[in-house]
Amino acid sequence: MRPLAFVDLETTGATASRDRITEIGIVEVDADGEVREWQQLVNPGVPIPPFIEQLTGISNAMVAAAPSFAEVAEETLRRLDGRLFIAHNARFDYGFLRNEFRRLGIAFRAPVVCTVKLSRALFPEQRRHNLDTLIERHGLAADARHRALADAQLIHQFWQKIHADLDHERIAAALREQNANPTLPPHLDPALVDELPDGPGVYLFYGDDERLLYVGKAKNIGQRVLSHFAADRRTAREMALALEVRRIDWIETAGEVGAGLQEALLIKRLQPDHNRLPRRPDETCTWTLVDEGEGWLRPQLAMAAEHDFGVHSACYGLFKTPKEATTVLRTLAAGHQLCDALLGLAPRTIGQPCPAYAGKRCKGACVGHEPFARHSMRLVGALSRLKLVSWPFPGLGIIREGGEVHLIDGWRYLGTARSETELHELQAGARPPFERDIYKLLVKLVGRLQPLCRS
Repeated sequence: MRPLAFVDLETTGATASRDRITEIGIVEVDADGEVREWQQLVNPGVPIPPFIEQLTGISNAMVAAAPSFAEVAEETLRRLDGRLFIAHNARFDYGFLRNEFRRLGIAFRAPVVCTVKLSRALFPEQRRHNLDTLIERHGLAADARHRALADAQLIHQFWQKIHADLDHERIAAALREQNANPTLPPHLDPALVDELPDGPGVYLFYGDDERLLYVGKAKNIGQRVLSHFAADRRTAREMALALEVRRIDWIETAGEVGAGLQEALLIKRLQPDHNRLPRRPDETCTWTLVDEGEGWLRPQLAMAAEHDFGVHSACYGLFKTPKEATTVLRTLAAGHQLCDALLGLAPRTIGQPCPAYAGKRCKGACVGHEPFARHSMRLVGALSRLKLVSWPFPGLGIIREGGEVHLIDGWRYLGTARSETELHELQAGARPPFERDIYKLLVKLVGRLQPLCRS
């Protein structure tokens, strides 16, 4: 039997490149079946967030006198060396350890087995495969959840359980499938497969001379990046991109919201060669309504650079160019028998019919056959399906995601903060232009928006 290491970590957060380890638990199983257990608290060098304290029971006071990872790195490496690395959601634990070792200049690599993936392969009829579900499904004995050694012991129990209950060839086949090596182009380092994180974020493809080729977002960076190089790529465009890539970088985020916001900003700012580039902000426009008196509401085009969309007045439509906005308004006018003159689509001469009236496409508001107020009601009705969502707060808003806070001001993304200090710095920074892509992303999340409570 191959030597095994069942591993679990507790950390200050979910992002390996930024957060730190607070506890290590390892169950070592030798080739002859001998079992040893090791648990070690680690001083992360940064504060443990309150919600992490509540989840794990590991407080700042508990790790204050604990050694740093640098002090236990040699012992950790000795216990993992030459062993199959087994963990639940293994890329999380493996990624954290690789990052900690990398900070010390140590290149750590090991063959990895993820018991989440293994459970899915062996029990495909089951919907859930988290550790709590495995405890209940397989009758595992849990002494203390969310402590490193206790969870490592549970993973070991699961391993023992499946080997006692299932055909060993079935387990071996599932392991072979899990460890099938993805194919990368020859010009990329094979070690990249192990380094790519399995969490959300954005990834950046660079070509020759560090030319930025592409920026993408992902729920799972590793899976999404590797999919670009899969043999079943469907389009010539994707194949051409894969052949050009010489370096890959990534930015991890707390969730998919942060990934989407980062992607939109980076594409706008860096203009990658292979992305479909959005229009420049100053071309984005919308229709507002101006009260001209006597019940007459006249559409007026507002540009993104000059107007807070959805903040101070009702806005209708989000258009790439004034030409597109005018085309849509003409279509609405024809479909609802609205007056071209009152809409500003044709010159208005008091008492004279607009061009649409002669063609019986106007009900005659221009010549007094329809009251202005009734025409305005029909106009508002025609525009209603285009109405933008109004900004719901008098001031700033936030979206909380994991340990991050996304700061929003009138549909404008100000940035992401991971501390009170960063949040105050964002508030003091320059207000960015309105971005139609950011608005489209945020409006789908309006239910998650909260007002910023100023301290």
